[in-house]
Amino acid sequence: MSTVDEKDGSAERLLEVDDLHVEFRTRDGVAKVLNGVSYHVDAGETLAVLGESGSGKSVTAQTIMGILDMPPGMITGGSVRYQGEDLLTATDQRRRELRGESMAMIFQDALSALNPVYTVGFQIAEQLRVRRGMSRKDATKRAVELLDLVKIPNAKQRVREYPHQFSGGMRQRAMIAMSLALDPDLLIADEPTTALDVTVQAQIMDLLDELRRERGMGLILITHDLGVVAEVADRIVVMYAGRIVEAADAYSLYRQPGHPYTEGLMRSIPRLDLKGQDLETIKGLPPSLLAVPSGCPFHPRCPRAEVRCRQELPEYHQLGLGRISACHFAEELMSRG
Repeated sequence: MSTVDEKDGSAERLLEVDDLHVEFRTRDGVAKVLNGVSYHVDAGETLAVLGESGSGKSVTAQTIMGILDMPPGMITGGSVRYQGEDLLTATDQRRRELRGESMAMIFQDALSALNPVYTVGFQIAEQLRVRRGMSRKDATKRAVELLDLVKIPNAKQRVREYPHQFSGGMRQRAMIAMSLALDPDLLIADEPTTALDVTVQAQIMDLLDELRRERGMGLILITHDLGVVAEVADRIVVMYAGRIVEAADAYSLYRQPGHPYTEGLMRSIPRLDLKGQDLETIKGLPPSLLAVPSGCPFHPRCPRAEVRCRQELPEYHQLGLGRISACHFAEELMSRG
């Protein structure tokens, strides 16, 4: 899907995902989880990947990081290139070298991701001792510096505490500190604000954006919430049923969505001027990936669906530089506004 990958010659391309196909082979059948996903991330930019649960956002991230469970998962096509190197053909040893050093991931549930029987400081320092050869004292000192970096108060004391002694927001900050320990060039944040209150969500997003700018990292932000990424994303890709249905720069997408699914996500964002009114919702549920509808996968829920939508899978329509939409009526949708 080359239309997603228009390259700005001034930016360093960190990651390129090209025509990625992944399926899960289960007792109930074959679930086609990713169907030709393509996107890229440049140094210093934030790419937001949006979509409801089950759209393939996290599976794409797991495939990039080389932590997809295989089986039941199976990569059936495509490539993932980090600075030009194809990760899908790299050895396990090479993938381990890149994880942490070059690419890092913040997981959705920090309490599950952190080991409950070791202190937070030990877990941050461990990778510094193993990967950097630091002494225990120097690694612990660096762990304190990292906790300070992510704005955890009284870091010298908290470095000796366990995950259960941290609040949800502080655990997420500790996870960010851990992911930054080896100075990666690419950071993947998978739903980093899930289960946090609105104020803490904003703090975490501001922190990630600040670190991205200071370090020149590429940041992939995976979420289902358009409101979370409004102020931090440079570009956005929207996924549905394992396929990208729209990709655009953030300003253009918020100003004028080019796909009915994106329109539905936009209308579901709470707004101050609609106080007291019911939120609009997208009717129905995402399809089972064991039985994706024929034609456009979104047609059973789409208010604009016509006969053609039930019969033909939409091709990608170019709506501008780096902007695409997988809708039969994308141009008409854009012209109506």
